[in-house]
Amino acid sequence: MGVVEFLAGGVGRGLRVAAGLVLGLLGAAAGGWWLLLAPAGLAIITAGPGNLCVLAPLYGGPLAGSRAARPRHR
Repeated sequence: MGVVEFLAGGVGRGLRVAAGLVLGLLGAAAGGWWLLLAPAGLAIITAGPGNLCVLAPLYGGPLAGSRAARPRHR
């Protein structure tokens, strides 16, 4: 779960916000079907500051980024 722990951390959250901005702006600038990227970008932007890690449940981790950032003991 190294990638999930990284994405749940401070730098990962910042990268998710930046990626969301890029998707949103790309969708808005390109228009047409590319506008579908704008809501995806908005969701990613919202998840970053909200400290939600949507990939973590796919790897068996918690949705809350604060709990996903802590390494789990096996």
